[in-house]
Amino acid sequence: MTDSLYFPDPTQLAVPFFIVAILGEFLWIAIKGRGGRYETRDAVTSLVMGAGSVASGILLGFLAYGFFLFLWRITPLDLGTSVWVILLCFVLDDLRYYWVHRFGHRVRWVWASHVNHHSSQHYNLTTALRQTWTGTFTLMMILRAPLILLGFHPAIVLFVGGLNLIYQFWIHTEAINKMPRWFEAVMNTPSHHRAHHGRNARYLDCNYAGVFIIWDKMFGTFVPEQDNDKVDYGLVHNIATFNPLRVAFHEWIGLWKDVVQPGLTIRQRLAYAFAPPGYSHDGSRDTSETIKAKHLARTPSDAGTPGFR
Repeated sequence: MTDSLYFPDPTQLAVPFFIVAILGEFLWIAIKGRGGRYETRDAVTSLVMGAGSVASGILLGFLAYGFFLFLWRITPLDLGTSVWVILLCFVLDDLRYYWVHRFGHRVRWVWASHVNHHSSQHYNLTTALRQTWTGTFTLMMILRAPLILLGFHPAIVLFVGGLNLIYQFWIHTEAINKMPRWFEAVMNTPSHHRAHHGRNARYLDCNYAGVFIIWDKMFGTFVPEQDNDKVDYGLVHNIATFNPLRVAFHEWIGLWKDVVQPGLTIRQRLAYAFAPPGYSHDGSRDTSETIKAKHLARTPSDAGTPGFR
């Protein structure tokens, strides 16, 4: 069993592809007049957020990798580096990603880090680069522990995680409507992920998959994009800023202000940090559940349709 196993960082190798794809999508939209929209300040903010995410990974990545190496040294298992081991790790890591992503929408502490990815009111390939600067502080690295303890080397776990992120890049587009039916049934696609980015009541808390949409179908969180309910992108309460610092930290600041407000019990303070986004001790705010309930009260004909079952 060795610590020194090298796998390249696939996201760094994919940077030229990202650039070419963004330019291609921009030209497609400009020439065809459809397939989405680019807004200069929004796109620049997304690019800055992407660069900041890379920088934070360089500065703080040693914390996660040190934890992974500790686990590797104590596990008696070593599955090796065969192609089949890497493929199995890719599938299991995508299941891990599903739960990290689901926690990211259902636990405010994790949402504070993930929210910036949903802060754009546009949906194009630059949106995929609008990544967190604070993911290390959520401690979601812990969900990779089972993979390493099962015998997957940390270098392989990080390698397949990078491949997962590369896959997710291309699904951030309106230029592709639907993929073939068999592909839509198994894989995450632009259509499925557009729904995930919707602020519509129907689309809140759905389609957490990274690569395989089957996880959402298995765990009851799949909602197909509806032709009669066009996706409205952004946050339930949009932050109306292109300032990268505000995008990166606004929810952490809001969380802190809520936790330290006077007159709360310990349980209420903990709920402001770890309950679903929208929790309030006095019921003055809406969670996704109350937003859906209020929508159905206004539009009872939507009861039983996707997103309201």
